[in-house]
Amino acid sequence: MRRLACLIAALSLMLIQPTSRLAVAQSSPAGGAGATAPPDDPAAPDFVTQMTRADFDRLARATPQGKQAAAPSVMFVIDRADGRVYYANSRRFRFHSDFARAIYLTLDAGDAFLRKNYTNEQRRFLLGALAFQPRLERFAYEFWEGDLLTPELLAYAHERLTATCFAPLTFKANARRHEEVAARLPNVPSVRADATLPETTFLALNAGRATGVLRLVERLPPPQPFEREDIVIFKETPLSTTPLRGIIVTQPGAPLSHLNLLAKGWGVPNAYVKDADARFRSLVDRWVTLVVTDDGITVEPAERIVESAREREMSRELRLPRADLRWRALTDLHRQRARDVIRFGAKSANLGEIAQARIPDVIVPPGFTVPFAYYKAFADRHGIERRVLALLNDDAFHHDPQTRQVELAKLREFIVAAPFDLALRRAILAKIRREYRGKGLFVRSSTNAEDLPDFSGAGLYTTVPNVIGDEALITAIKTVWASIWNFEAFEAREAARIDHLAVYPATLIQEGVNADSAGVLVTANPFDHRDAEGIYINATRGLGLRVVEGRRVPEQIIYRPQSDTALILTRADDETILTFDVKGGVKEVAGAPDQPALSAAMIRRLGRAALAIERLFNGAKQDIEWLTCQGRLYVVQSRPFIERGKTLMGGK
Repeated sequence: MRRLACLIAALSLMLIQPTSRLAVAQSSPAGGAGATAPPDDPAAPDFVTQMTRADFDRLARATPQGKQAAAPSVMFVIDRADGRVYYANSRRFRFHSDFARAIYLTLDAGDAFLRKNYTNEQRRFLLGALAFQPRLERFAYEFWEGDLLTPELLAYAHERLTATCFAPLTFKANARRHEEVAARLPNVPSVRADATLPETTFLALNAGRATGVLRLVERLPPPQPFEREDIVIFKETPLSTTPLRGIIVTQPGAPLSHLNLLAKGWGVPNAYVKDADARFRSLVDRWVTLVVTDDGITVEPAERIVESAREREMSRELRLPRADLRWRALTDLHRQRARDVIRFGAKSANLGEIAQARIPDVIVPPGFTVPFAYYKAFADRHGIERRVLALLNDDAFHHDPQTRQVELAKLREFIVAAPFDLALRRAILAKIRREYRGKGLFVRSSTNAEDLPDFSGAGLYTTVPNVIGDEALITAIKTVWASIWNFEAFEAREAARIDHLAVYPATLIQEGVNADSAGVLVTANPFDHRDAEGIYINATRGLGLRVVEGRRVPEQIIYRPQSDTALILTRADDETILTFDVKGGVKEVAGAPDQPALSAAMIRRLGRAALAIERLFNGAKQDIEWLTCQGRLYVVQSRPFIERGKTLMGGK
């Protein structure tokens, strides 16, 4: 697995307004990590037109990079009117526009300067920066990520810079558009931005403080169920887990994985720490206090807390999620609205709202929902409530998580094996033959105990992909019904004090789309809460199951619609991808690791679609699952994005 580049460093490097003008490079080419350029030398010139190494050292500005070393860089202005290159004294001049006006190249300022010199193909000036890249061990030049470069402009810039600079140069592509331009110029050496970023050993996924017992899981599944007081170091990242006091993962993964969304919903500290198993091994099985901040992590010995988390939870009042158990129609998605959540669950009802809205360039795959009422009838017929009550009143089940795990597995097996109502079977299969003949189907859970304001339920229930055949479909429906009794789901509801007997699953049966690329996005920047505009996208080639599982590093992008810029933070590290199996289910096939998951045009389309969906749900920040196939964009889920235990709302 390719190591995850430092996302915080990436954002501090690249999340800049066009007026900030490219403060780049991570360390000094001369002094090494931590070196900083001296103050402005009054004797130094305003600019040079032929760059020597001594000139670079005199003109370079050390731009702070947060937790990273200072990064000396030199701004340049290429005047296409006469071909001159001006390497600006970047200690003396903060912005390109300041420099250009100071030496009377232009009188333009503000928006006029930006429009003429970043978005106009016929521009007079090319504006960029030159810096040493330690990972490449060479100098590279770059342009603001919103610069609408063309192959002609890049080729011209490369020729002029290499003719006037002392060192061999490489073009650093800061945006997908720049990568696409560079790909058309084989004679211009280029590198993606992620190839220049330093490796990180820490990333705060959810800041917080907790006291509990530190556990270490070397491999999955864990040898025994967790207690609520546990703070767990995972050497392998699980799809989901029971409620914990804190989470530390030793493998980089997707910040939008189900595990990370669960941690945010629970409001517990969560971090990626390379080699956490070795670093904190002496504290394993001891009471500790875990503190995660944006700046780092501490794990220190602590006193035992006498009252258990479970005892505190049991003292709270039970919550009763709503459900309409009278509605019995098999209802198409396009006939559902968000208010129908009490019949079909939030996943289905929200998709129905999006389908009804007919958002341009957004397709919701057709489907229909088996409402809550049918699970209720099935449960009544087979005495499931009686079985659950017996478990809830059993002392061993109540006190021992291993007993709960075993007994819930037996309950799920019973549900899947139980006879299915013949009239419902005939109705479902008749609808499939009329409207979905020959289609692979996704059978998805949509319960009344997920996507709640403070309980996401992400990854707790089961989806069965690419179902083919009548018997497989009926079994898949019962499998989805049974998944409300998944151990992790039960434990999460228990921690949230949701009444288990008031939980009902609807089943969304949806036409499968064999994705070319897929993933998750949120209409927020989870790394910088001051960035009101950023849209954070996770993507992979093929089906997107691994993105939400969090076991692979996805392609990670920050898209900013206002400036139409896409910052590529990491590439997907899959050497294989998931695709439909003609026999049903999914299979692995060889991928193309060097190929991007998304084009610049598709990133832009995703951004527009995401903002339209956010507006549809009254400005609430959204967590959206999407996919693409043959150039078409599909949305398969949208729910409120929960950050640090709260739903993020738009507006002032």
